Amino acid sequence: MFYYYVTMKTQNPIRLVLDRALPVPLGVQLRGLIQWGISSGDLKPGDRLPSVRDLADETGVAPMTIVQVYREIKEAGLIEGRVGSGTFVARPADPIDQRLQDFHRRVDAVLDQGLALGLSNSDIAGLIATRLTARSSGGRTWQLVMVGNFAHTTAAYARVATSILGSGVMIEPVTFDALTKDEGALHRAAAADFVVASLVLQREVSALLPGQRVVAIGLIPSEDTRRALASIDPRARVIAVSLFPDFLPILSSGVRRFAPHVAVLNAAMVDSDELGAALTDNDVVVYSSGAEAVLELLPPGMPAIEYRHTPDPGDIERLLRPLLEGAGPIARPRTSGKEPESHAD
Repeated sequence: MFYYYVTMKTQNPIRLVLDRALPVPLGVQLRGLIQWGISSGDLKPGDRLPSVRDLADETGVAPMTIVQVYREIKEAGLIEGRVGSGTFVARPADPIDQRLQDFHRRVDAVLDQGLALGLSNSDIAGLIATRLTARSSGGRTWQLVMVGNFAHTTAAYARVATSILGSGVMIEPVTFDALTKDEGALHRAAAADFVVASLVLQREVSALLPGQRVVAIGLIPSEDTRRALASIDPRARVIAVSLFPDFLPILSSGVRRFAPHVAVLNAAMVDSDELGAALTDNDVVVYSSGAEAVLELLPPGMPAIEYRHTPDPGDIERLLRPLLEGAGPIARPRTSGKEPESHAD
């Protein structure tokens, strides 16, 4: 195997590993590693990325490929170019001004409806004041929507967030696919107090819900995943299987991190024609969420571990709880050592 180690010279330098042995082009690997580095908080808003020339010299990847990678990540809203300065990690979008404008429109609509019913200004004001007082004295239930890529993982995210935030919070899990196809799901998300998604999905979810606040939180490998990887027999031959090409290097890196004792680690895509044969040459499969099709190809008795993520409890406390308590969100602090999150969840 031949690896390229790209050092991001940020306040807390991180190393991105490009692996020529993976069945994924180096450009796709680089794009995935930068995206998930940003999503996990290893790369922070304002961090400067290497120039195209420096990155090409360090990795051996063609400059035009790196230009395309940077362009795609810019289009996703995760990085930005500054004339004369370079390329930097962008700050997450926060459509709070649009949300306030939408709130004003809704208030106007309620006032118009009241006037159309023949209510006087004082009647409307009194009714609103009474309702507001009743809600404030009796407490309220917050209605949130959690958006993810897969139903089973998104439901798990919602359960974790609810258990941390406690009573008074109801979180409905909704997949991104449902938002694009189900009008009911889209309307419920638009009517929620706010929507929660990963940073990778935030921009796309915000585009579907103009005026709604979409709060981005980080995802980290679950405790069950870490324990399962740590328990793998050191003599076992392990194969990592991913649904998305740009997550395969993240998956492989995660296995190396939590199972450093494993000597043999292979990798494959779930839609590879050679996957069935590759499985017979290995002892344990570690698959990303969404790649469950691999389970149908497993030889009898072969152990399988789902590499599943969970919401970062620190982000829930720092970013969600202040909103529920009326303080507004606070900035995500720098962290280190967090595993990049995955759109595979």
